[in-house]
Amino acid sequence: MTDNELLLAMSEMMDTKLKAELQPMKDDLQSVKEEVHQVKLYQENVIVPRLNTIESCYTDTYKRYRRDADRMEAAFDDIDILKKVVAEHSEKLQELANT
Repeated sequence: MTDNELLLAMSEMMDTKLKAELQPMKDDLQSVKEEVHQVKLYQENVIVPRLNTIESCYTDTYKRYRRDADRMEAAFDDIDILKKVVAEHSEKLQELANT
């Protein structure tokens, strides 16, 4: 066997061994790619729509709160006045009942 033939045989053996050792890494990489793809699909099909729904809910609630905030303050003020008037009327009715 000549030196060239020996070198060629050694090169082929090294290529075969390298391919055999790289194949598990290629398989692992392919598996990781598939998992990343599945996560991306889950994110696009499940997570993003749910986040959009949550965002919409909070946005609608915020708009209602912002629109009615002044009315709420006025309602609280009216309730305080009503409490005072009811208390005064209760006192007057009690006085009338005692006379």
